[in-house]
Amino acid sequence: MQCSWKAVLLLALASIAIQYTAIRTFTAKSFHTCPGLAEAGLAERLCEEGPTFAYNLSRKTHILILATTRSGSSFVGQLFNQHLDVFYLFEPLYHVQNTLIPRFTQGKSPADRRVMLGASRDLLRSLYDCDLYFLENYIKPPPVNHTTDRIFRRGASRVLCSRPVCDPPGSPDLVLEEGDCVRKCGLLNLTVAAEACRERSHVAIKTVRVPEVNDLRALVEDPRLNLKVIQLVRDPRGILASRSETFRDTYRLWRLWYGTGRKPYNLDVTQLTTVCEDFSNSVSTGLMRPPWLKGKYMLVRYEDLARNPMKKTEEIYGFLGIPLDSHVARWIQNNTRGDPTLGKHKYGTVRNSAATAEKWRFRLSYDIVAFAQNACQRVLAQLGYKMAMSEEELKNPSVSLVEERDFRPFS
Repeated sequence: MQCSWKAVLLLALASIAIQYTAIRTFTAKSFHTCPGLAEAGLAERLCEEGPTFAYNLSRKTHILILATTRSGSSFVGQLFNQHLDVFYLFEPLYHVQNTLIPRFTQGKSPADRRVMLGASRDLLRSLYDCDLYFLENYIKPPPVNHTTDRIFRRGASRVLCSRPVCDPPGSPDLVLEEGDCVRKCGLLNLTVAAEACRERSHVAIKTVRVPEVNDLRALVEDPRLNLKVIQLVRDPRGILASRSETFRDTYRLWRLWYGTGRKPYNLDVTQLTTVCEDFSNSVSTGLMRPPWLKGKYMLVRYEDLARNPMKKTEEIYGFLGIPLDSHVARWIQNNTRGDPTLGKHKYGTVRNSAATAEKWRFRLSYDIVAFAQNACQRVLAQLGYKMAMSEEELKNPSVSLVEERDFRPFS
């Protein structure tokens, strides 16, 4: 009986030792993984160098704004960028895309897409852990001594344009506009930026380079992250109108259709249908409420945010479990009732938000709208966007084309 008791004790002690070793090994490793780099044919120089960071014991909230171009994502990003306890990055996956696409010889093949998404997930893991060195794998030319002037849209991140990351002349409380940040801040020191990231309680990243929420499942289920996805959607008709105006060369055939009244024979309809398919697939997953998204997913319609920005922002912060910063509330007040001519940058956020959400109705002909409605009817129904049944209905602002829907967070 005594030998049996000793054997049990020895087994228990051995088990504790094994668990302790595993925990030490796990916490000593950085978030970033390198298989994505290997698949892409990039050197793995940063897999062995640079600081490593411990397991996320503090349970930072990691926020991902999942969107598409011209859907209002810059506006939503600012809702986090203005929060003093949030480290916000604007489109860091641009660097992945810019580095990998020239390497792809087969266009947008399934294999290329897997490589791109794998590299994107690896980079997101690292950035959420404030490991900015990992980003250096995708910056051209490579940073020297962890400093660079090639960060995409650095000026869209408040933290990267203020002390201690940037030390411009003037008041310590000076907040630089995007253009001024690039001119006055000089090289970005990634070591200092990483420290500023670690000092904040939350990290938010905006991307328009991940097609569907399913592509994020590995990150959502990663126990090292506390990831919450805000999926931003917008009426595809509004996205088409905004892209046609912003990306005039790429969307010139749509503008030609609007100008002549005749649909070009070589019109690239995938510029519209890809958005609708990605929205539909992603929203279908979110609305089915799979267990892996519980407490992790919130669907936000741009139109709801534009009509009542403060209320919807409060709902978003409530879902995240983060107190709403007074700076965010002040920014909303100043940037949703303004003169849009003040926001000269094409990605600017100063505008009358409610009017902007409806502007597309006067920028597309009814023929184009009817075509878009037929091509995107499934996602329009899913998201509660009404069909315009005539030219008169389309141009009548008193007729709403947005149904009242309550897309509650999955919690």
